[in-house]
Amino acid sequence: MLKLKTLHHIAIICSDYERSKRFYTQILGFEVLEEVYREERQSYKLDLALNGQYLIELFSFPNPPARVNNPEANGLRHIAFGVDNIQESTKELINQGIAVESIRTDDLTGKKFTFFKDPDGLPIELYEV
Repeated sequence: MLKLKTLHHIAIICSDYERSKRFYTQILGFEVLEEVYREERQSYKLDLALNGQYLIELFSFPNPPARVNNPEANGLRHIAFGVDNIQESTKELINQGIAVESIRTDDLTGKKFTFFKDPDGLPIELYEV
């Protein structure tokens, strides 16, 4: 059996680099670790951390194909972040102009959660820990 140690990062390809960079840094609060422009690919690569932990590689490529936006499709369903207070977190997103689904309760854990989308429609879950 393969012995994985940890999740290293999540790679996300965006359609509008500046818009997504603003969303992940100014709205979600990620810290920029490194930003590189690769001329040969006409592509940015932005390494982002949350609370000092490297988590997301944000890429831009010329004319990427649209993402299948149905979370029940094969492949990545969504990414999820733990929060202390779901109501406060939801209110902050709404104040930033982000549409957020109604808060629900997980039938199995009794914990509250909700979903919203990044600028390209990637589903993101907030889960009260």
